[in-house]
Amino acid sequence: MNKKKILFNEIVAALMAFAIFVTNASCLELAAGEELKEATGCTFVLNSEFVPAGVKGYYVNKYRPMESSSVSYNVHDNSADSMLTNREKAEIASGEKSIDSLGKLDKHKYEALVSEGYKAQYGADVGFKVESFDHIEIDGYPGYKIVAKYEPEGSQVVHQTVYIIRSKYRTFTITYQRAADDDCEESFNISASTIRVH
Repeated sequence: MNKKKILFNEIVAALMAFAIFVTNASCLELAAGEELKEATGCTFVLNSEFVPAGVKGYYVNKYRPMESSSVSYNVHDNSADSMLTNREKAEIASGEKSIDSLGKLDKHKYEALVSEGYKAQYGADVGFKVESFDHIEIDGYPGYKIVAKYEPEGSQVVHQTVYIIRSKYRTFTITYQRAADDDCEESFNISASTIRVH
């Protein structure tokens, strides 16, 4: 199997691990008293070179395996995983208990959580490093733009840019991922500029 095909398979595995992180991370819960606007959806435009890959919300470059770049889109239902008893609600309201919040996510916490997810997926440390972690706002909704990279053993460096956008009941995550030699950074930047939350 050639290096591009191996890298493509590793990127698919990594994106699936990242999707599991986003879906299961306790940091996606809202903090007590946190006020966010409701949103019904999130949209963005992809270059026509990206086609559905057979997994909901996952798109790959149609020239794969020569181009191993990919884009994933995930919607997390904030309320589905946070059913609280009346006692838990009272503890939160009184300040006796707090819920870990995505609003309190920072570079180090994110790096540790994703590193752990990739280590579980690959069975080894892939050197996941966050290069920048910025607070953003899109259409009045707060979020993050996270630029990171990692290198699975026997593969080339993978560059990843993640947009996490928060609303009252949903968290939207868009992940742009490419190998070091994929020529799609400009296409990703153009796509990111079209992200809208409504």
